[in-house]
Amino acid sequence: MFPVSPPGTLSLRDVDLSVAVEDDEAYEKELETLQERAFELQIQTFLAKRRAVLVFEGWDASGKGGAIRRLTSLMDPRGYKVWPIGAPSEEEKRHHYLWRFWSRTPGSGEVCVFDRSWYGRVLVERVEGFARPAEWRRAYTEINAFERTLTDDGVRMAKFFIHIDKKTQLQRFRAREKDPTRRYKLGPDDWRNRSKWKQYEGAIQDMLDHTHRPDAPWHVVSGNDKRHARLEVLRRCVKLLEE
Repeated sequence: MFPVSPPGTLSLRDVDLSVAVEDDEAYEKELETLQERAFELQIQTFLAKRRAVLVFEGWDASGKGGAIRRLTSLMDPRGYKVWPIGAPSEEEKRHHYLWRFWSRTPGSGEVCVFDRSWYGRVLVERVEGFARPAEWRRAYTEINAFERTLTDDGVRMAKFFIHIDKKTQLQRFRAREKDPTRRYKLGPDDWRNRSKWKQYEGAIQDMLDHTHRPDAPWHVVSGNDKRHARLEVLRRCVKLLEE
């Protein structure tokens, strides 16, 4: 058995969604400082041939993409990869669901960022019925084993869940509908997922309870204020790369 946190150690209900960054100048200053430090640490990681994995999950329109862009904005593209994860291809469906992620794990000196991840098995696949109950229940053990294999081999790992409330999500959906440059981000799947908010809440809490471990911790980030979320992600990534 792999160690997991006692139920309730990380809870969505405990996240303060009211926290916000009010000072524009202070935000820009800290953002620049953290981005420069993240770049320095990425170069150190590359030169020392270390490896890191950063996993991003969150509600639709929670700001994952924006946080990832701020994190990687100064990084050397030769030393990091961002993997946007969508539905598996027909070829990928022929294999175990973790098969497609093994080839995306970091090589020597690399930082790999997953914009959604293998946790789809216990989130969207569970809620939407794409995985049978026996499959997604078994997945907690499989995911812990997969991640432990990486961390035991020296990969540093952190996992982020960006949390927003239902009202904020609706506001962002409406804004996307009106913006021709962002309208492509909103589709029928987003509205369908929103209609199952309670089911996703339960799946997210189960995920946190069963896969939050010292070697690969979850960080639940308040995302109603995008600037706060971006700074918090950068702070924690810098801390991980400094270890």
